[in-house]
Amino acid sequence: MTSWFEGPLAAFDTETTGVDTETDRIVSAALVVQDAPGLRPRVTRWLVNPGVPVPEAATAVHGLTQEHVERHGRWPAPVMYEIAEALTEQARAGRPLVVMNAPFDLTLLDRELRRHRASSLGRWLERTSLHVLDPRVLDKHLDRYRKGRRTLTDLCAHYGVELQGAHDAAADAQAALEVVRAVGRRFQARLERLSPAELHTLQAVWHAGQARGLQAWFALNGTEEAVDPAWPLRPDLPAAA
Repeated sequence: MTSWFEGPLAAFDTETTGVDTETDRIVSAALVVQDAPGLRPRVTRWLVNPGVPVPEAATAVHGLTQEHVERHGRWPAPVMYEIAEALTEQARAGRPLVVMNAPFDLTLLDRELRRHRASSLGRWLERTSLHVLDPRVLDKHLDRYRKGRRTLTDLCAHYGVELQGAHDAAADAQAALEVVRAVGRRFQARLERLSPAELHTLQAVWHAGQARGLQAWFALNGTEEAVDPAWPLRPDLPAAA
């Protein structure tokens, strides 16, 4: 029987105006679907005119300028509908969805749906279950004592995954998908008997523990930054509506 990490996977990624899930906006997104390792993936891309300024700091990361998104991007409402529909299709197909640092991308998508569609990601997924695989959470749990950062670039280097065009949504999604396959192979004895549904539940527990550990570290170092233990979606805040 084929292990889940050798079977069909999808991956989702966004590029944004910033790092605040409550106020920042999506400027580009991509969904990558691969039926098996080595097969050519199917890629869907979205470019969005967010209707708000794209800060220079954000452009420096992903290369998308205010002028470019205004000229070539689409208005957010129909794009958010298409993205939600595409993710729901993956859930209906039973295809696990890889999302690097899922609480950021999925929460931001949820807030955009609330902002532009008077909806929510949870509403789209009421009748089907989306099984999320987060390479950051998986790696931190399975190799918890390894020193160093665990950004997508770092994980790609550690697991021997090629990342071409970092901070392009499609390239990042494809790389995250390959990292998850590599994590599965390296820790096969611990993962192959777990289904994506079981892993989804376990990752919520693992992430919460990781968040508590980071919060304790911040406290010891006198940092007041709060770490949200929710995964893969942060709770709704009234200000996000």
